[in-house]
Amino acid sequence: MSARLIWIPFAFALGLLALIAWGLYKPADRTVRSALVGQTLPAFDLPPIVPTKPGLATAQFATGKPRLLNVFASWCIPCVAEAPQLLRLKQAGVVIDAVAIRDTPAAIRDFLARNGDPYAAIGDDRTSSLQLALGSSGVPETFVIDGRGRIVQQHVGDIREDEVPGLIALVRGLK
Repeated sequence: MSARLIWIPFAFALGLLALIAWGLYKPADRTVRSALVGQTLPAFDLPPIVPTKPGLATAQFATGKPRLLNVFASWCIPCVAEAPQLLRLKQAGVVIDAVAIRDTPAAIRDFLARNGDPYAAIGDDRTSSLQLALGSSGVPETFVIDGRGRIVQQHVGDIREDEVPGLIALVRGLK
């Protein structure tokens, strides 16, 4: 009996080592999800960042028309990669509003001139106060908002080409 007992600590150590190796091998999901999904947007009123576009306020999202709220910045490389998909969404009739994070009017104008302008309105969030209130962890990030101003879905990272049809269907299916 004692010969078998000597193997128990070895088996336990081997199992513990396997568990640690599995934990190190499996990549961690570092995506920060907003706690506001399923809730109404927080109250905000952002001034416009460019003179050709209106600013952004909570009241604009309770008009009965679903829309996207895109959190972006001119200095964001993935935002450049996302720009063609946002233009496709706009062409499909999806209304997209934006929050410019820690940016300048000149940089936003240049960004829109280079990459296209899919936005109906762009609010200036120089201190990231709205970004933090939304529970957004970075740029780009897009929130699907229903016609009552409720956050239906959060999309972390840039929107990829294969995700555009699903977003169009989701927005069209909302009231």
